Amino acid sequence: MEKNKELLRWRLILGEETQNDFQDMDKNFLLSDKDLLMDATLSAIYGSKSIQSQRGGAGKESSRPNISKWMKDLRSLFDTDLVKVIQQDAIERNGWKELLMEPELLEQLEPDLEMASVLLTLKDMIPSKSKDQARIYIQKIVDIINQQIATDLKRSVFAAIQKREHSVLPSSTAIDFPYTIRKNLKHYSPDLKTIIPERVYFFDRKQKSNHFHVILDIDQSGSMSSSIMYSSLTACILASMNAVKTNVIAFDTTVVDLTDLCQDPVDLLYGFQLGGGTDIHKSVKYCEQLIEQPDQTIFFLISDLDEGGNHAGLLHRLQEIQESGVTVVCLLAIQDGGKPYYNKDMAQKVANLGIPCFACAPLKLPDLLYAVLQKHDLSSFS
Repeated sequence: MEKNKELLRWRLILGEETQNDFQDMDKNFLLSDKDLLMDATLSAIYGSKSIQSQRGGAGKESSRPNISKWMKDLRSLFDTDLVKVIQQDAIERNGWKELLMEPELLEQLEPDLEMASVLLTLKDMIPSKSKDQARIYIQKIVDIINQQIATDLKRSVFAAIQKREHSVLPSSTAIDFPYTIRKNLKHYSPDLKTIIPERVYFFDRKQKSNHFHVILDIDQSGSMSSSIMYSSLTACILASMNAVKTNVIAFDTTVVDLTDLCQDPVDLLYGFQLGGGTDIHKSVKYCEQLIEQPDQTIFFLISDLDEGGNHAGLLHRLQEIQESGVTVVCLLAIQDGGKPYYNKDMAQKVANLGIPCFACAPLKLPDLLYAVLQKHDLSSFS
């Protein structure tokens, strides 16, 4: 056993190129799935096929590592102190340190969603002199996304609320009868023995329109950085509308209510702590306490569904929430580059409950929200 541990340690140090040599020494020498994951994670920084070596010396194209997944794997394999050491090595070996240390270089960078995700993931390591410029850079990304979806999101909510907008007369359910009677007493007709109102008064529709309650339960594990960018901005747009009550919950193995940060998208983004494990069940249990009117509540679970907590409990709780009348939608993680990333087995189990479970392209979010508010079939979204 001790021999195998020693061989494994040296194999991980020397890299995958030496695999055949170690098998020559011990024909039974094999790496477990965890060992293979550790090997791939370390090789991305220290191996001959590392991100830095793949960039080469020619060309000006920047490296585009899958930083989100790499960070998640790193935290799952090593303790906090070792993670910090490897992160520092990653920054130095891959050219990120120069960007993080020099605010003028950050200022010259073209806005890029993946680089913004890197800055958010490593925000606690950014030196003080670069923090302001990093925030400005992330604000640029927020502004771009805002231009893409803000107007359409607001239009979707307005259209869903104003379902009778085409009617010449306001809805009779909005008539303020006591006030209308008081204001028209002088128009009482003795012959007809009734009041003939000169004017009918209605309640302010804007005041009565805050009937939708949207809860965004957002996974903040390492693979979620791209999804968090869009989810956060969506939350802030909704929170700015009188028509919608919005709650934003972030979770890994702990649960944090970020609703108070919804006034500023960048503040909200900085409130997320990317990385760590995942306990979806705990977060759903917390969100359940926020539900006041189930038939007016939309619950978005935004996650890769890689549950590290109570699988059966999660499914049971989601089913209970749905059966109470809440509209439940599961949005799967969008990884760097816009590709879905999720636990297929758990996604299928959630879908089997009758809960829509899919990866929605970010620019389709306004259409999705309208369909959800109108309780349409969501099978066409992907």
